Amino acid sequence: MTIENPILRGFNPDPSIVRVGSDYYIATSTFEWYPGVQIHHSTDLANWRLLTRPLARESQLDMRGNPNSGGIWAPCLTYADGLFWLIYTDVKQHQGSFKTTHNYLATAETILGPWSDPVYLNSSGFDPSLFHDEDGRKWLVNMEWDWRPGHNRFRGILLQEYDAGSATLVGNPINIFRGTELGFTEGPHLYKHGNYYYLITAEGGTGHEHAVTMARSDRIDGPYEVDPSNPILTSVANDSALRKSGHADLVETPDGWYLVHLCSRPVGHGVRDEERGWSILGRETAIQKVEWTDDGWLRLEGGGNVPSLRVEAPASLSQSDTTPTATARPVHCVDDFDTQSLPIDWQWLRSPRSEELFGLSERPGYLRLFGRETLISQFGVSLVARRFQAFAFTAVTTMEFEPEDFHQMAGLVCYYDTTKFHYLYVSTNDSGQKILGIWSAHSGKEFFPLQDNEVLLPDTGPLSLRVNLHGQELQFSWSSDDANWQTAGEPLDATLISDEARPGGMFTGAFVGMTCQDVAGLARHAVFDRFEYREME
Repeated sequence: MTIENPILRGFNPDPSIVRVGSDYYIATSTFEWYPGVQIHHSTDLANWRLLTRPLARESQLDMRGNPNSGGIWAPCLTYADGLFWLIYTDVKQHQGSFKTTHNYLATAETILGPWSDPVYLNSSGFDPSLFHDEDGRKWLVNMEWDWRPGHNRFRGILLQEYDAGSATLVGNPINIFRGTELGFTEGPHLYKHGNYYYLITAEGGTGHEHAVTMARSDRIDGPYEVDPSNPILTSVANDSALRKSGHADLVETPDGWYLVHLCSRPVGHGVRDEERGWSILGRETAIQKVEWTDDGWLRLEGGGNVPSLRVEAPASLSQSDTTPTATARPVHCVDDFDTQSLPIDWQWLRSPRSEELFGLSERPGYLRLFGRETLISQFGVSLVARRFQAFAFTAVTTMEFEPEDFHQMAGLVCYYDTTKFHYLYVSTNDSGQKILGIWSAHSGKEFFPLQDNEVLLPDTGPLSLRVNLHGQELQFSWSSDDANWQTAGEPLDATLISDEARPGGMFTGAFVGMTCQDVAGLARHAVFDRFEYREME
């Protein structure tokens, strides 16, 4: 069986993989999206299913006020002593000289939980990882941040012992690896193989210069010898379709070793970035087969350091040599909101108090969104959305909403963060007539392309809203009868809701979903009775 990369499509960066018996799990970053940490499951490394998000209650995670692309960075998932161990960073501030990065540990007997309340570890840097040594001792590694002017802010990798009995770090942290000339040393993971401790790091920054580097030592505290062939994986200066490749983790299967890593598949070329394109889907997860050399270093199977789009799955895990991977098939799903909780594809922003933002019980079979703060808020935003997972899709929802004045808005949104979105909304004009509008935010500015061409809507009744994405372009449309569709404005630039779009770039990915605002504070609600997401071939 051939594995098609990426194995986790759409915003799923910083993968950490663990094998427990015949089961494989990958944890990925979720940043400001709630609940925290995505965990996918597979038994063959090719077909993956989103299984759970373990950080799902206020005592575990509260990200209200966290900045764009703050929140959960680079989780590490391991298994030892009959427990799953989840290490993660909650980033409260990350721009400028200082970073506020709190590192935590949670555990569970089963992957579905219940997961414990977190144990605080440290705040000296980010990307923490836990290593379980053969002698039973446990070691935390994380990158060390140095805020001082004139110093290397990515100062290297700290090592400190963790005592599970007292649930505390013990001894003094030591810097075991200062990194290579690539710089931006982060994303550490430790392994023991043969007579050596191996340290994998991400270097070069998380953009197009990203890479995976390796070092080893016969002592866990070093000194570490740098792999003479570094980087062992990168898409710098090559023609791989998997750009930004880096930030990796290893897993051993019955048929050898595999490496998971983040990647990106930019589309198009523009005057702002002629060579590199735009990562509308954000950073995704791919997998490569690797092997140990006779002199004890790790290499991609087949040689070189360029990531491949297609990889052979472990023979003992494959059901058929011709079985297609599920992750390569177009996704089509319809949510009727007739369950007691949201389907797992859906997330919201920052707040652990979902009952303040939406509900499913007030009107069975409908999702009710309570009008809260605007889309530029970092606190209480009533927005429920799912990831873009393809470069061409249609998303449509049917909404009932009766705004009383211009303070109240609801509709369909394509959202990256508080500075980058396209929003098709329903509100009212000064005459009390229901109107359709578009609110776009990008490049530090806000635009309302329908402001001078007001679209009047029927006074009452359901309204269907739709978006079609085709590569770099998206088009909104609407219908009052689900049959006669009318376009809303001109096509919009989808590259403006990508990683590379300014201001500030950032690290997540585009989402499509439903939202409701009431900036007067009256919590005027909107109800949605279905949402369909259909990818194109």
